[in-house]
Amino acid sequence: MADGAHGQRLRPHPYYDHALQANLARWNRDRLAPQRPRADWAQALEREHQMQRLELDFIEATRKAHIARAASAPREAAAFVAWFENLKETGPGQHDPLFPWLAERATLDEMRWFVEQEAAGEAGFDDLVAMAQVKMPVRAKLELARNYWDEMGRGNAKGMHGPMLEALVHAMHATPTIDATVAPSLALGNTMAAFATHRTYAYHAIGALGVIELTAPGRATQVSLALRRLKVSAKARHYFDLHAVLDVKHSEAWNREVFASIVAETPDAAPCIAEGALMRLACGAESFDAYRRHLWGGHGKAPPS
Repeated sequence: MADGAHGQRLRPHPYYDHALQANLARWNRDRLAPQRPRADWAQALEREHQMQRLELDFIEATRKAHIARAASAPREAAAFVAWFENLKETGPGQHDPLFPWLAERATLDEMRWFVEQEAAGEAGFDDLVAMAQVKMPVRAKLELARNYWDEMGRGNAKGMHGPMLEALVHAMHATPTIDATVAPSLALGNTMAAFATHRTYAYHAIGALGVIELTAPGRATQVSLALRRLKVSAKARHYFDLHAVLDVKHSEAWNREVFASIVAETPDAAPCIAEGALMRLACGAESFDAYRRHLWGGHGKAPPS
């Protein structure tokens, strides 16, 4: 951290404040786990209030950068969908050079580190969708339900997406931990958890989840190619193989059934959906930059020769 004008230590940008993001990540892990009634509920409530203040300070601080662009999103359904789809080309973090490099050049140790970062920052798409669908309009809710059912393997434990990622982590002997994860990756998971748990950000959650479906397939394809090149088993890499294909179909359905229907019914939801998408993409962009700095060294602008 740099010194301020009066010698005070300046706080890092929230995306790079590891102490903050690790604190929020541990809190999210604990508060979202099933619990039992506790005798010290009053003290626990005070702690919850303190952590929510930290969480909302973080979300509101990072939201500011995207308000103006999100406000330009159309409030007519078809035009909004077109605006949203364009984020695949113009959104933060798109076409990052990290992923072709992973596909073509990353070593097994480097891919293991990458998987650790991704797994530690994973907030659980299935649970996020389940929380996001609460009280949503029928047409959007039904599509979220179909997406959730896919995430749950359509009732088959072997097809559940979450355990597929865990299987890859195990196969690669990766050991994801909060302390060893770069701050932007933790910030990504914390942002998604905040959107899901505060109904104030219900439309933000929808935008953030939908933009994952829109932009993930290209990156998943590159990661899958890297794992294939490094001779990681087909079973272990199935998580990325699946998302390289399935998320394309999910995105088309989200655009048609979720975004179009919500904006048609509630036009003022459009900028909130847009903010959520831009904030999620910005978290990804900062994560990719941090990954490149670690893997490539220096400023992470170019891979080692």
